[in-house]
Amino acid sequence: MILPGDEDSNRLPLDISALDTAALNIPPPATGHPTYLRHRQWMMQALAIAATAGKSGEVPVAAIVVGPDQQIVAAAANRKERDCDPTAHAEVLALRTAGRQLGNWHLNDCTLYVTLEPCMMCAGAIVQSRLGLLVYGADDPNAGAIRSVLNLPDSACSNHRLEVIGGILEAPCRNQLRQWFQQRRQAKAKDELRPD
Repeated sequence: MILPGDEDSNRLPLDISALDTAALNIPPPATGHPTYLRHRQWMMQALAIAATAGKSGEVPVAAIVVGPDQQIVAAAANRKERDCDPTAHAEVLALRTAGRQLGNWHLNDCTLYVTLEPCMMCAGAIVQSRLGLLVYGADDPNAGAIRSVLNLPDSACSNHRLEVIGGILEAPCRNQLRQWFQQRRQAKAKDELRPD
């Protein structure tokens, strides 16, 4: 699947109907509040994109930029391995594509959905984009730069105050990453046991 944000793709919007959200084992919503349900639906789509990335060998993190009309503007998954690019994080790729699609790097009226709390690099890009709202799934206790380790958006060096909602589908987001890393460790251990 080619996602918007791929350098070889100019096709928008992403056909999210082709993504398998049923396979994610997401429990029913705890509340019927319309805002929560909207955030939950977009996060489910991000989880499905992340699963596709994980199957291709990338760390399963995905980001979706949604415009004020609740239409997808951009979506991307991590591509560090594929692109041999340390900056090819899902958030950065999605923000780049959104800026190109909108013809403006100011994303004030947009929402970014991402399955994992952004790192310092991505948090910086988010602040620079003047994003309207960031919604993320799982906290990153090792490198999270929104709330967990650092709070870059609220720091003195930030020229933009960012509204943040964390913890949307937190358990499925966290479990997706844990399972992927566990599978990678098991495959590596199995390879190390094989005789040459």
